[in-house]
Amino acid sequence: MFDRLEAVEERYEKLNELLMDPDVISDPKKLRDYSKEQSDIEETVQTFRQYKEVKQQYNDAKTMLREEDLDDEMYEMVKMEIDELEEQIQPLEDKLRVLLLPKDPNDDKNVIVEIRGAAGGDEAALFAGDLYRMYTRFAEEQGWKPEVIEASPTAIGGYKEIIFMINGKGAYSKMKYENGAHRVQRVPTTESGGRIHTSTATVAVLPEAEEVEVDIHEKDIRVDTFASSGPGGQSVNTTMSAVRLTHIPTGVVVSCQDEKSQIKNKEKAMKVLRARIYDKFQKEAEAEYAQTRKSAVGTGDRSERIRTYNFPQSRVTDHRIGLTLQKLDQILQGNLDEIIDQLIMEEQSRAMEEAGE
Repeated sequence: MFDRLEAVEERYEKLNELLMDPDVISDPKKLRDYSKEQSDIEETVQTFRQYKEVKQQYNDAKTMLREEDLDDEMYEMVKMEIDELEEQIQPLEDKLRVLLLPKDPNDDKNVIVEIRGAAGGDEAALFAGDLYRMYTRFAEEQGWKPEVIEASPTAIGGYKEIIFMINGKGAYSKMKYENGAHRVQRVPTTESGGRIHTSTATVAVLPEAEEVEVDIHEKDIRVDTFASSGPGGQSVNTTMSAVRLTHIPTGVVVSCQDEKSQIKNKEKAMKVLRARIYDKFQKEAEAEYAQTRKSAVGTGDRSERIRTYNFPQSRVTDHRIGLTLQKLDQILQGNLDEIIDQLIMEEQSRAMEEAGE
């Protein structure tokens, strides 16, 4: 492990030199690539340096303890320092092991989230609205910026479908765990008999793809424009501002009508189109290399039921790790950290076990 850490630190120093090289500064692609690589390993290097400093202080204190001319008071002070330093060493080693695990290349990206009401009709659409509000509050707590791209609201509230973007460094690293089917158990507002119903909504979380990652040619895109509409189908815009993009080679279709400007709608639709195509290519690559072992926690299949929200018992259960919290109200207010942190820890634990094997 420490040989690898030394190599990472050497690479970090080399990147410092490269980023001051006039040839690199004048080349936007190299500058971007080297800056990102340095940013990706910076925490590892800083933690390793902290570890080496603590370890050196620990060794120096151990050496001092062996000196014969120490009086009792100094001996106790040095021994206390050793105990304090010893408590720091193991957590730093554990953190370094985690930092050396392979990182998902998409973790730092913005995300595009697609929520759709599934089984349950109007109640599923209302639940989709609850999930949307939960994620926007969570995003705001993280300092990220949510932005609606396309929405299909229902007459009684909620959404048949809502697509939105979350802009913020590291958004995918946390939001990817929301990929899957979410189930709600509650008495619907539309139900007079007071019976508990079960409804579902699906959540798809896609990393935003940069232009350099997905090669899309204009000739392969069919652009259709139409007047946007609101719930129930009534026209809310008599101008042809809504845009539908069809990527002919893959058959991927995206529409956007959230903005009053056709140009802005097209820009937003292109972001979703690029993300969906990137996701399609990733899924095909994963299928081709299916023998590669994947974490059971990961970003599982979207049809997989990952979480249940039980209103009568104020309970939320994440089925992937068997975690149950009696904090339904808090979680729906966007307090997702406790669940996501547990999922991250479980995935890191599995990855460390596999690395050990």
